[in-house]
Amino acid sequence: MASIYQINKGINKPIEFKGLKAQYITYLAIGLVILLVLFACMYIIGINMFVCLAVIVACGTGLFMTVFRLSHKYGQFGLLKKAAKRYIPIVIKASSRRVFFYLSDSFSIKKERR
Repeated sequence: MASIYQINKGINKPIEFKGLKAQYITYLAIGLVILLVLFACMYIIGINMFVCLAVIVACGTGLFMTVFRLSHKYGQFGLLKKAAKRYIPIVIKASSRRVFFYLSDSFSIKKERR
């Protein structure tokens, strides 16, 4: 008797929810939790509920627009690559040529071993 297995065709694809990819789902969830806490704090302080709602709706709209725009612009790993690009040095300075002489010696030793 042969068994029939379902093939998961989503292997190696990023998690996607309503157009949001990968880490952007997390960013949106964290933003919504922050907005909920902000609403609770504003309400407890005694600010008028309509003012609280107006502020939260405006911030929520901005959050959704920003997260969706970043998701469509950078994709799954693009935002991480952009953040990592800041740490690439523009110039590498060496005070002497000694380092490069030792590099060429180590490469010639590795070639001889092969």
